[in-house]
Amino acid sequence: MNRSTATLLAGALALATGTEAQQIRYPETRRSHQTDDYHGTRVADPYRWLEDTDAPETRRWIEAQNRLTAGWLAGVPQRAAIARRLTELWNYERWGVPFRRGGRVFSFRNDGLQNQSVLYVQPSLADAPRVLLDPNALSPDGTVSLSTTSVSEDGRLLAYGVSSGGSDWQEFRVRDVDTGRDLPDRVRWVKFSGAEWTPDGRGFFYARYPEPTGNALTSALANQRLYYHRVGTPQSEDVLVYERPDRPTWGFDPEVTDDGRWLVVTVWEGSDPANRVFVRDLGDPAAPRLTGGMLPLMEEADAGWHFVGSRGTVLYFRTDAEAPRGRIVAVDLRAPERSAWRTVVPQTEDALTDARIVDGHFVAEYLHDAHSRVRLLTLEGRPVRDLELPTLGSVGAVTGEQGDTEIFYSFTSFLYPSTVFRHELRTGRTETVFAPKTGFDPARYTTEQVFYTSRDGARVPMFLTYRKDLERDGSNPTQLYGYGGFSWNLTPFYSVPVLVWLEMGGIYATPNLRGGAEYGEEWHRAGMLERKQNVFDDFIAAAEYLVREKYTSPEKLAVSGDSNGGLLVGAVVNQRPELFGASLPAVGVMDMLRYHKFTIGWGWVPEYGSADDPRQFPWLYAYSPLHNLRPGARYPATLVTTGDHDDRVVPGHSFKYAAALQAAQGGEAPVLVPVETRAGHGAGKPTSMQIEEAADKLAFLVRVLGMRPAGM
Repeated sequence: MNRSTATLLAGALALATGTEAQQIRYPETRRSHQTDDYHGTRVADPYRWLEDTDAPETRRWIEAQNRLTAGWLAGVPQRAAIARRLTELWNYERWGVPFRRGGRVFSFRNDGLQNQSVLYVQPSLADAPRVLLDPNALSPDGTVSLSTTSVSEDGRLLAYGVSSGGSDWQEFRVRDVDTGRDLPDRVRWVKFSGAEWTPDGRGFFYARYPEPTGNALTSALANQRLYYHRVGTPQSEDVLVYERPDRPTWGFDPEVTDDGRWLVVTVWEGSDPANRVFVRDLGDPAAPRLTGGMLPLMEEADAGWHFVGSRGTVLYFRTDAEAPRGRIVAVDLRAPERSAWRTVVPQTEDALTDARIVDGHFVAEYLHDAHSRVRLLTLEGRPVRDLELPTLGSVGAVTGEQGDTEIFYSFTSFLYPSTVFRHELRTGRTETVFAPKTGFDPARYTTEQVFYTSRDGARVPMFLTYRKDLERDGSNPTQLYGYGGFSWNLTPFYSVPVLVWLEMGGIYATPNLRGGAEYGEEWHRAGMLERKQNVFDDFIAAAEYLVREKYTSPEKLAVSGDSNGGLLVGAVVNQRPELFGASLPAVGVMDMLRYHKFTIGWGWVPEYGSADDPRQFPWLYAYSPLHNLRPGARYPATLVTTGDHDDRVVPGHSFKYAAALQAAQGGEAPVLVPVETRAGHGAGKPTSMQIEEAADKLAFLVRVLGMRPAGM
């Protein structure tokens, strides 16, 4: 919620501290008679009106829910101390991974509590950095953020996207690196696209949608088109490079090869892991041709194809075609027939998650049991060396281009803050570029990886982080965080809210559920469409393992997840409400029958299926969080969080679910739904807002789990 409003209302509806026996009086939520027919099954949707976020009745409902939540949280005496500790631990300098363009070094940095990280430029790492772009100056409350940045090859121009209030919509602007001043260029209605410069630095390729005719935050998206913008010209003069009006759900991701010869266009369709690839010959890099035919290199979406780099007419791709854990293939455009393609890096036991070409090497990133490995290989696929990583953890961004002789990369883990390294490819030497100094002492804690068995016998890994002196007596408050979808890998990460949770005596558990791609595309496909129940079974089995092994007990166990993870939380709480003491679904996909009708929701049909399909409707209806609440059941204490500018998972999901859960709740545990204003799905959220949201969640858990954290 808006924090100033929350402060004014904080005490208005406070409940008695220390007990949940008093029944909460929820705001009245009107029920309509809306009913829909799905292939002969009548389904009620009484809170349909809450889908209209801007309607006066919805705004009054939001205000009432925010007053209730503010009053309830005012009854948690530890909240102020939690917020102070979050602020203390968040206040440390952080660096992004540097990258070079035109002999200059660019990097993002945050001095600790800045709402948005600042982009710096410097002649070399040894020179003093200069502020190039400070997004904190774009809005007083930090809710205007950078969504993308792209520097021309000569390092003279920066194309950057800005997003307001957490929306996925971007406006592209162009800044002169030498002067630090913006040029007149403005490119609007960009979503799900970056800016890809041509080597001459005169312009960039990008993809955008037509200007919306309805509500820009809820209207369904269609007909993305690929354009070229020449610097110094109005958007109305941008060159249309490619469109497919016969394929309104196609999207386009452009990349220009390092030599400037080829435009490689990845054609995506929603969340489908399989994609197409088209190629256009740009000719002379000094004067690229912007028109001409597209060569459909991968014309059928039969696998995932990801461009790695090129050498002359040879393009290299990372793919799961005939290799679910990934391989690298070479395609010579002089003989583009599939029969002529050759494997240069074959599939291994580990999952290949990314690759790039730097100084004549493949820099290949792998996952081994959900933690990172980085391997250097020749372009013929011969191993050179593996990078030595500090501990079990995650490699973040890796930067470097073909003409470089070094790479920069970051590494992090649950107890290891993100640290930036430089590796010289020719000597094998690695040095630390930046190691943060935090106020957290990791020596008192440990991370272990365990494996447990899911309902169908699948072996699932899980990371557990906790104090070294922990007693496994079933009394430890525990957060179980999951995702399980869209090939997204849940690898170790450093999080200030997690650190505060650990200091309060909590356990943090992250299982690698099916639906991710920690073990390749087979692991992903085992948790999608009609197999989505496997994800819920994996999560439930993780909870049962924690209870069985006496790490915790149901009354001390909280489940949390964001977006698809919010769906996960809602589904497992419906299926096993007695197994959890609290749930924290954030920006969740809660209405599985209507999710595809808003913004980019249709793009998730390859992952979930669609209620419009009579074959797929039954499995969606069977687990949809909104539609499987049972009136009178005793549900765990629940804090449903969302933002009113979320145009990816529209807030109507959370509004309808929270209203239905409040009506269904047969127990005394609270169901609260704070709504953050000027916030979206999560990207670009200012630091101050993140601290307040984390303080609310941790305070909620302290109260409902009966915690007594020392010193708070």
